[in-house]
Amino acid sequence: MSKPLARISLDDILKLDYQGIAGEIYEFIRDSVRSSGTRGAVVGVSGGVDSSTVLMLLVNALGRERVYALIMPDPSVTPESDVEDARSLVESVGVKWNIINIAPIVDVYRSSIPIYESEDSDRLPLGNLRARIRMTLLYYYANKYNLLVAGTGDRSEILIGYFTKYGDGAVDILPIGTLYKTQVRRLAKALGVPDRIAFKPSSPRLWAGHEAEKELGITYEEIDLILYSLFDLKVRPEEVPKLTGIEADKVKKVIEMHERSRHKREMPRTLPLEVVSRYKISE
Repeated sequence: MSKPLARISLDDILKLDYQGIAGEIYEFIRDSVRSSGTRGAVVGVSGGVDSSTVLMLLVNALGRERVYALIMPDPSVTPESDVEDARSLVESVGVKWNIINIAPIVDVYRSSIPIYESEDSDRLPLGNLRARIRMTLLYYYANKYNLLVAGTGDRSEILIGYFTKYGDGAVDILPIGTLYKTQVRRLAKALGVPDRIAFKPSSPRLWAGHEAEKELGITYEEIDLILYSLFDLKVRPEEVPKLTGIEADKVKKVIEMHERSRHKREMPRTLPLEVVSRYKISE
Protein backbone atom coordinates (compact mmCIF):
# COMPACT_ATOMS: atom_id res chain seq x y z
CA MET A 1 0.00 0.00 0.00
CA SER A 2 1.48 3.35 -1.02
CA LYS A 3 2.21 5.94 1.66
CA PRO A 4 -0.29 8.85 1.64
CA LEU A 5 1.16 12.13 0.41
CA ALA A 6 1.89 14.79 3.02
CA ARG A 7 0.52 18.31 2.97
CA ILE A 8 2.39 20.52 0.49
CA SER A 9 3.28 24.08 1.49
CA LEU A 10 5.17 27.04 0.05
CA ASP A 11 8.02 26.27 2.45
CA ASP A 12 8.69 23.09 0.43
CA ILE A 13 9.39 25.29 -2.60
CA LEU A 14 11.36 28.02 -0.87
CA LYS A 15 13.82 25.87 1.10
CA LEU A 16 16.85 26.26 -1.16
CA ASP A 17 20.51 27.16 -0.79
CA TYR A 18 20.22 30.36 -2.80
CA GLN A 19 23.93 31.12 -2.78
CA GLY A 20 24.56 27.61 -4.09
CA ILE A 21 21.93 28.08 -6.81
CA ALA A 22 23.48 31.43 -7.73
CA GLY A 23 26.86 29.77 -8.15
CA GLU A 24 25.38 27.23 -10.57
CA ILE A 25 23.72 30.00 -12.57
CA TYR A 26 27.01 31.93 -12.75
CA GLU A 27 28.71 28.94 -14.33
CA PHE A 28 25.75 28.44 -16.68
CA ILE A 29 26.05 32.05 -17.85
CA ARG A 30 29.83 31.87 -18.29
CA ASP A 31 29.60 28.61 -20.22
CA SER A 32 26.83 30.01 -22.45
CA VAL A 33 28.90 33.08 -23.33
CA ARG A 34 32.07 31.06 -23.80
CA SER A 35 30.49 28.43 -26.05
CA SER A 36 28.69 31.03 -28.18
CA GLY A 37 31.83 33.04 -28.84
CA THR A 38 30.15 36.24 -27.66
CA ARG A 39 31.60 39.00 -25.51
CA GLY A 40 28.91 39.12 -22.84
CA ALA A 41 25.19 39.70 -22.47
CA VAL A 42 22.50 42.34 -22.87
CA VAL A 43 19.37 42.40 -20.72
CA GLY A 44 16.23 44.51 -20.60
CA VAL A 45 15.76 45.93 -17.10
CA SER A 46 12.22 46.93 -16.20
CA GLY A 47 12.54 47.66 -12.50
CA GLY A 48 10.81 44.39 -11.62
CA VAL A 49 12.17 41.42 -9.69
CA ASP A 50 12.96 39.07 -12.60
CA SER A 51 14.99 41.48 -14.71
CA SER A 52 16.74 42.92 -11.65
CA THR A 53 17.73 39.42 -10.50
CA VAL A 54 19.04 38.51 -13.96
CA LEU A 55 21.06 41.74 -14.08
CA MET A 56 22.72 40.92 -10.75
CA LEU A 57 23.46 37.35 -11.87
CA LEU A 58 25.04 38.56 -15.13
CA VAL A 59 27.23 41.12 -13.36
CA ASN A 60 28.40 38.60 -10.77
CA ALA A 61 29.08 35.97 -13.44
CA LEU A 62 30.71 38.09 -16.14
CA GLY A 63 31.80 41.35 -14.56
CA ARG A 64 30.10 44.69 -15.14
CA GLU A 65 32.18 45.54 -18.21
CA ARG A 66 30.67 42.60 -20.15
CA VAL A 67 27.02 43.41 -19.40
CA TYR A 68 24.78 45.92 -21.20
CA ALA A 69 21.39 46.95 -19.81
CA LEU A 70 18.50 48.54 -21.68
CA ILE A 71 15.62 50.32 -19.97
CA MET A 72 12.75 50.53 -22.46
CA PRO A 73 9.70 52.31 -21.05
CA ASP A 74 6.61 53.51 -22.80
CA PRO A 75 5.59 56.48 -20.60
CA SER A 76 1.92 55.93 -21.44
CA VAL A 77 1.97 52.56 -19.63
CA THR A 78 5.22 52.43 -17.61
CA PRO A 79 5.12 54.01 -14.13
CA GLU A 80 7.95 56.46 -13.51
CA SER A 81 8.72 54.57 -10.28
CA ASP A 82 9.65 51.49 -12.38
CA VAL A 83 11.99 53.57 -14.51
CA GLU A 84 13.62 55.05 -11.41
CA ASP A 85 14.05 51.61 -9.83
CA ALA A 86 15.66 50.31 -13.02
CA ARG A 87 17.91 53.35 -13.38
CA SER A 88 19.08 53.24 -9.76
CA LEU A 89 19.92 49.53 -10.04
CA VAL A 90 21.92 49.76 -13.28
CA GLU A 91 23.80 52.77 -11.92
CA SER A 92 24.56 50.99 -8.64
CA VAL A 93 26.15 47.98 -10.38
CA GLY A 94 28.05 50.13 -12.89
CA VAL A 95 27.09 48.43 -16.16
CA LYS A 96 26.84 50.16 -19.52
CA TRP A 97 23.22 51.15 -20.07
CA ASN A 98 20.83 53.14 -22.20
CA ILE A 99 17.24 54.24 -21.75
CA ILE A 100 15.07 54.10 -24.87
CA ASN A 101 11.58 55.57 -24.92
CA ILE A 102 9.66 53.12 -27.11
CA ALA A 103 6.51 55.27 -27.34
CA PRO A 104 7.51 56.91 -30.69
CA ILE A 105 8.17 53.44 -32.15
CA VAL A 106 4.77 52.20 -30.91
CA ASP A 107 3.14 55.31 -32.43
CA VAL A 108 4.69 54.63 -35.84
CA TYR A 109 3.33 51.07 -35.80
CA ARG A 110 -0.07 52.23 -34.57
CA SER A 111 -0.39 54.90 -37.26
CA SER A 112 0.71 52.44 -39.96
CA ILE A 113 -1.66 49.56 -39.20
CA PRO A 114 -4.94 49.83 -41.20
CA ILE A 115 -6.94 47.73 -38.73
CA TYR A 116 -5.86 49.57 -35.56
CA GLU A 117 -8.93 50.98 -33.74
CA SER A 118 -8.19 52.15 -30.20
CA GLU A 119 -6.07 51.57 -27.09
CA ASP A 120 -8.94 49.65 -25.48
CA SER A 121 -10.06 47.41 -28.34
CA ASP A 122 -6.47 46.68 -29.41
CA ARG A 123 -5.05 46.35 -25.90
CA LEU A 124 -3.68 42.81 -26.25
CA PRO A 125 -2.05 43.04 -29.71
CA LEU A 126 -0.70 46.51 -28.88
CA GLY A 127 0.66 45.26 -25.56
CA ASN A 128 2.37 42.32 -27.24
CA LEU A 129 3.73 44.73 -29.85
CA ARG A 130 5.48 46.64 -27.06
CA ALA A 131 7.13 43.39 -25.92
CA ARG A 132 8.23 42.60 -29.47
CA ILE A 133 9.64 46.10 -30.00
CA ARG A 134 11.75 45.64 -26.88
CA MET A 135 12.97 42.30 -28.24
CA THR A 136 14.11 43.88 -31.51
CA LEU A 137 16.04 46.56 -29.63
CA LEU A 138 17.77 43.96 -27.45
CA TYR A 139 18.82 42.00 -30.53
CA TYR A 140 20.03 45.17 -32.22
CA TYR A 141 22.43 45.73 -29.33
CA ALA A 142 23.29 42.02 -29.23
CA ASN A 143 24.23 42.04 -32.91
CA LYS A 144 26.11 45.33 -32.70
CA TYR A 145 28.23 44.39 -29.69
CA ASN A 146 28.36 40.58 -30.12
CA LEU A 147 26.32 39.78 -27.01
CA LEU A 148 23.82 37.15 -25.95
CA VAL A 149 20.30 38.28 -25.09
CA ALA A 150 19.62 37.19 -21.52
CA GLY A 151 15.95 36.48 -20.93
CA THR A 152 14.18 37.34 -17.70
CA GLY A 153 11.43 34.71 -17.72
CA ASP A 154 11.06 32.46 -14.67
CA ARG A 155 9.72 28.91 -14.50
CA SER A 156 6.25 30.00 -13.35
CA GLU A 157 5.80 32.27 -16.38
CA ILE A 158 7.23 29.70 -18.77
CA LEU A 159 5.02 26.84 -17.58
CA ILE A 160 1.77 28.85 -17.76
CA GLY A 161 2.77 30.68 -20.94
CA TYR A 162 2.72 34.12 -19.34
CA PHE A 163 5.05 35.74 -21.82
CA THR A 164 4.83 37.17 -25.32
CA LYS A 165 5.76 34.75 -28.07
CA TYR A 166 8.68 36.30 -30.00
CA GLY A 167 8.64 39.15 -27.50
CA ASP A 168 10.13 38.57 -24.05
CA GLY A 169 10.06 34.87 -24.97
CA ALA A 170 12.64 35.44 -27.74
CA VAL A 171 16.01 35.17 -25.99
CA ASP A 172 19.29 33.26 -26.09
CA ILE A 173 19.54 32.13 -22.46
CA LEU A 174 17.16 31.98 -19.50
CA PRO A 175 19.26 32.30 -16.32
CA ILE A 176 16.25 31.99 -13.96
CA GLY A 177 14.15 29.76 -16.20
CA THR A 178 14.29 26.84 -13.75
CA LEU A 179 13.21 28.88 -10.70
CA TYR A 180 9.63 29.60 -9.67
CA LYS A 181 8.61 33.24 -9.13
CA THR A 182 8.56 32.84 -5.35
CA GLN A 183 12.08 31.37 -5.46
CA VAL A 184 13.29 34.24 -7.65
CA ARG A 185 12.13 36.72 -5.01
CA ARG A 186 14.24 34.94 -2.39
CA LEU A 187 17.22 34.76 -4.75
CA ALA A 188 16.84 38.49 -5.42
CA LYS A 189 17.16 39.21 -1.69
CA ALA A 190 20.20 36.94 -1.45
CA LEU A 191 21.83 38.91 -4.28
CA GLY A 192 21.18 42.27 -2.65
CA VAL A 193 18.25 43.46 -4.76
CA PRO A 194 16.33 46.07 -2.71
CA ASP A 195 13.13 44.83 -1.07
CA ARG A 196 11.04 47.42 -2.93
CA ILE A 197 12.02 45.62 -6.15
CA ALA A 198 12.24 42.04 -4.84
CA PHE A 199 8.66 42.11 -3.56
CA LYS A 200 7.09 44.52 -6.06
CA PRO A 201 3.89 43.15 -7.65
CA SER A 202 4.87 41.53 -10.95
CA SER A 203 3.79 43.24 -14.17
CA PRO A 204 4.78 43.04 -17.84
CA ARG A 205 3.54 46.67 -18.14
CA LEU A 206 2.05 46.02 -21.57
CA TRP A 207 -0.82 48.44 -20.93
CA ALA A 208 -1.76 51.02 -18.31
CA GLY A 209 -2.40 49.49 -14.88
CA HIS A 210 -1.26 46.06 -16.05
CA GLU A 211 -0.44 43.73 -13.14
CA ALA A 212 0.17 40.00 -13.52
CA GLU A 213 -1.85 38.62 -10.61
CA LYS A 214 -4.86 40.83 -11.43
CA GLU A 215 -4.84 39.61 -15.02
CA LEU A 216 -4.31 35.97 -14.06
CA GLY A 217 -6.84 36.01 -11.23
CA ILE A 218 -4.55 33.96 -9.00
CA THR A 219 -1.48 34.72 -6.88
CA TYR A 220 2.01 33.52 -7.74
CA GLU A 221 2.14 31.72 -4.40
CA GLU A 222 -0.85 29.66 -5.52
CA ILE A 223 0.50 29.21 -9.06
CA ASP A 224 3.86 28.00 -7.77
CA LEU A 225 2.29 25.60 -5.28
CA ILE A 226 0.13 24.09 -8.03
CA LEU A 227 3.00 23.84 -10.53
CA TYR A 228 5.37 22.39 -7.92
CA SER A 229 2.79 19.75 -7.00
CA LEU A 230 2.11 18.81 -10.62
CA PHE A 231 5.58 18.97 -12.18
CA ASP A 232 8.03 18.37 -9.33
CA LEU A 233 6.07 15.99 -7.11
CA LYS A 234 3.99 14.45 -9.94
CA VAL A 235 0.79 14.74 -7.93
CA ARG A 236 -2.38 13.82 -9.81
CA PRO A 237 -4.43 16.95 -10.60
CA GLU A 238 -7.44 15.78 -8.61
CA GLU A 239 -5.28 15.40 -5.48
CA VAL A 240 -3.71 18.88 -5.63
CA PRO A 241 -6.60 20.76 -3.92
CA LYS A 242 -6.63 18.56 -0.82
CA LEU A 243 -2.83 18.52 -0.50
CA THR A 244 -2.36 22.27 -0.99
CA GLY A 245 -5.63 23.78 0.21
CA ILE A 246 -6.04 25.58 -3.13
CA GLU A 247 -9.48 25.55 -4.77
CA ALA A 248 -10.03 23.01 -7.55
CA ASP A 249 -11.06 25.70 -10.04
CA LYS A 250 -7.70 27.42 -9.63
CA VAL A 251 -5.86 24.13 -10.18
CA LYS A 252 -7.92 23.59 -13.32
CA LYS A 253 -7.14 27.13 -14.49
CA VAL A 254 -3.36 26.64 -14.13
CA ILE A 255 -3.53 23.31 -16.00
CA GLU A 256 -5.50 24.96 -18.80
CA MET A 257 -2.99 27.82 -19.06
CA HIS A 258 -0.19 25.28 -19.33
CA GLU A 259 -1.97 23.29 -22.04
CA ARG A 260 -3.07 26.33 -24.07
CA SER A 261 0.45 27.76 -24.08
CA ARG A 262 2.22 24.57 -25.16
CA HIS A 263 2.92 26.08 -28.60
CA LYS A 264 4.96 28.84 -26.93
CA ARG A 265 7.41 26.31 -25.49
CA GLU A 266 7.90 24.31 -28.69
CA MET A 267 9.49 24.91 -32.05
CA PRO A 268 6.99 25.85 -34.80
CA ARG A 269 5.21 22.82 -36.25
CA THR A 270 6.16 21.63 -39.70
CA LEU A 271 5.15 18.80 -41.99
CA PRO A 272 6.96 15.58 -41.00
CA LEU A 273 9.81 14.65 -43.34
CA GLU A 274 8.41 11.15 -43.87
CA VAL A 275 5.31 12.70 -45.44
CA VAL A 276 7.44 14.52 -48.02
CA SER A 277 9.42 11.31 -48.62
CA ARG A 278 6.26 9.48 -49.63
CA TYR A 279 5.97 11.79 -52.62
CA LYS A 280 9.46 11.24 -54.00
CA ILE A 281 9.26 10.32 -57.67
CA SER A 282 11.38 7.36 -58.75
CA GLU A 283 13.35 7.57 -61.99
